Amino acid sequence: MNAISPPMPPSLWAATAPPAPPTTALAGDARTGVVVVGGGFTGLSAALHLAEAGVPVTVLEAAEIGWGASGRNNGQVIPTLSRLDPDQIAAAVTPEHGGRDKGEELVGLIRDSAAFTFDLIRKHGIDAEAVQNGWIQPAHREGRLRLSESRAEQWGRRGAPVRMYSRAEMAALTGTDHWFGGWGNATGGRINPLGLARGMAAAAMRAGAIVHTASPVTGIEKGPAGWQVRTPGGTLTADRVIVATHAYTGDFWPGLKRTIVPVRSYQMATSVLSDNIRKTILPEGHALSDTRGDLYFYRFDANGRLVTGGGLIVPVGWDSRIRARITDRVRRVFPQIGEVTFDYVWWGYVAGTADRMPHVYELAPGVLSWTGCNGRGVALGIALGRELAKASNGTPLKDIAAPVETRLRTIPGHAFRAIGIAWNVAKLRRLDARD
Repeated sequence: MNAISPPMPPSLWAATAPPAPPTTALAGDARTGVVVVGGGFTGLSAALHLAEAGVPVTVLEAAEIGWGASGRNNGQVIPTLSRLDPDQIAAAVTPEHGGRDKGEELVGLIRDSAAFTFDLIRKHGIDAEAVQNGWIQPAHREGRLRLSESRAEQWGRRGAPVRMYSRAEMAALTGTDHWFGGWGNATGGRINPLGLARGMAAAAMRAGAIVHTASPVTGIEKGPAGWQVRTPGGTLTADRVIVATHAYTGDFWPGLKRTIVPVRSYQMATSVLSDNIRKTILPEGHALSDTRGDLYFYRFDANGRLVTGGGLIVPVGWDSRIRARITDRVRRVFPQIGEVTFDYVWWGYVAGTADRMPHVYELAPGVLSWTGCNGRGVALGIALGRELAKASNGTPLKDIAAPVETRLRTIPGHAFRAIGIAWNVAKLRRLDARD
């Protein structure tokens, strides 16, 4: 391990994922067709699709494959945005970025993103504990069923395989009467996210991509021979660049870091549950995240651990506080579980945008990036990676399945983001108590 590369933080995924393919840091100067900055889902998807198209591509990852959000999340594969529905997504795309048609293309990309992710896993034989049994979103208050009905109607109108569930049906699917019904999408599911990232890296390398870890980018600038991407160990010169660092974006491109707010997402995994208890919780293997703003979310791993998590208003003393908070939550939602022991507790950043929308940027001619997973980055990041690969291989920007902007949407008061995060979490908890 290169001294500048921190080890993978302890987590359930780090303990259970297959090992990453062997990689080294960039040493010296070289040329490639496309430089991809960031070895997470978006960057690896872009590299894989470029390599399969025969384009010379090199990935520069600051630490390890999947070291950022891609290797630390809950591993739910969800074909929606977190708090925006299709009509809102389509309406949010302004005429200067393609208007409603381009908005509907983005909706279609999101709709198909989970199916695309699982197809990619099957195509490349990736060992990622992939289970495509569907994703469900139960309503945490009876009044939220109207929201569930609206979401199911909007996605169903656009061809998504969705359905509503009664309270009794949701109780059977979840193993608890905590919720009031809800809706779901059959294309969703769950994965070991670090296993998926490492498997995508291996697939990209088999296709011809070069992957360098322990190679943080310190600068990107235009030179006479193309774009020059600098690291402590060397420089890559390329015709095009894809920046896929998201919540872990550094200072190498002016203003990009200020388009997002990194938010801590805490993840936890119980000890392995007995078969008798395991069969009474999410018995059909669904991934679940409910209608709360301060989400309740649950899924199982391959060994029978319940994987969940939550948020905190402030991170002080986070380990003991999140353990206590989520222990109480799990006992209330699934009383049959009895004593709760968490063997793994970890966290990572997700990237939030002011309008809760994803944004694809042309930072300069030949340089693309995107921000704004807003907590739904697994399927969305992989699908957008394919689109960024197309745009870096000659497809006109107007023809990819997402609007492309040239002006960065920086967040006012970004320096005070910690206060904003605390306020927002508190606000979501208040709203969760209302219909």
